[in-house]
Amino acid sequence: MAKSKPSHLLVIRLSAMGDIAMTVPVLLALTQQYPSLKITVLTRAFFAPIFSSISNVTVYSVDVKGKHKGFFGLWKLAKELRTLDIDATADLHHVLRSTILKQFLRFSGIPVKQLNKGRSAKKALTRAENKTFTPLKTTHQRYAEVFKVLGFPIQLEAEHVLEPVLLSKETRTTLGLSKKKLIGIAPFAAFKGKTYPLELMEKVIYGLQDLKDYEMVLFGGGEKEKAQLEIWENKFEHCISAVGKIAFSEELILISNLSVMLSMDSGNGHLAAMYKVPTVTLWGVTHPYAGFYPFNQMGNTLVSDRTKYPETPTSVYGNKFPPGYEKAMETIAPEKILKKILEILNRTS
Repeated sequence: MAKSKPSHLLVIRLSAMGDIAMTVPVLLALTQQYPSLKITVLTRAFFAPIFSSISNVTVYSVDVKGKHKGFFGLWKLAKELRTLDIDATADLHHVLRSTILKQFLRFSGIPVKQLNKGRSAKKALTRAENKTFTPLKTTHQRYAEVFKVLGFPIQLEAEHVLEPVLLSKETRTTLGLSKKKLIGIAPFAAFKGKTYPLELMEKVIYGLQDLKDYEMVLFGGGEKEKAQLEIWENKFEHCISAVGKIAFSEELILISNLSVMLSMDSGNGHLAAMYKVPTVTLWGVTHPYAGFYPFNQMGNTLVSDRTKYPETPTSVYGNKFPPGYEKAMETIAPEKILKKILEILNRTS
């Protein structure tokens, strides 16, 4: 029988990187306001470093492509989790895989509360006709609501961020970094509709290379992105690609040392925000009103021109848009991006 007041929560969030990073401010608030509460986060092993410095939080790694694959793999996973003496489960993912797992856990009397994704409100925001263009709850707020239902109401504050970690001499040497301050640039996203055109991003980099007190660090993943970032690394002064050179845990430390991050509506922006790094995000066919902007960074969002592209946002994830809308991000001028970055650097220097 489940305890009346849970003392050990299972938190399910398997992917994607940005959504996982958005759990950090919520878990920080939860652990600070309920210091005796034990939390186990169920996620992929790769993401474990994200939670390494949060008190009372441990990670249980799921292998969805191996031993935990499919129906019987999830049954095996449920049996493993039952040995952890979990009192209740917070499903912050709410997909088919987590739903099946939840049913197995319920068989053992473990109560489960799941994320309300607000699908109807998001549909109203993204539809072409009779659009309801108004800010929705943030993902952070939606996560917090799950814990409230479980008996743990929390107050999210700007202070619920991770502390920066000293960048090691080894990482500096590996990347060839000097002692200059760092500007992060993460120019890629999963879909074309929310990726800033490379020729325009190149103009931004060109403008930033004149800041002699700063070095630019480029972030991405995959061979295609790696190749593009190496082109910029070789073309511009004070410009260094981090792709494939350091482990993810060191990449997080590197991000925590940035003076500012320039990102798309994508994971790297959320990684920077969880360290309270000022994070400028660019929005094409998606929009921060859907609630996915980095923690406490609404004031640093730059959006496409809705006068020219009135159906924006056309989707939550950036995968759906009418013909021509892939050009929406071109309405965010490089000069506007540079101005925002310089405002932040002048304010924080």
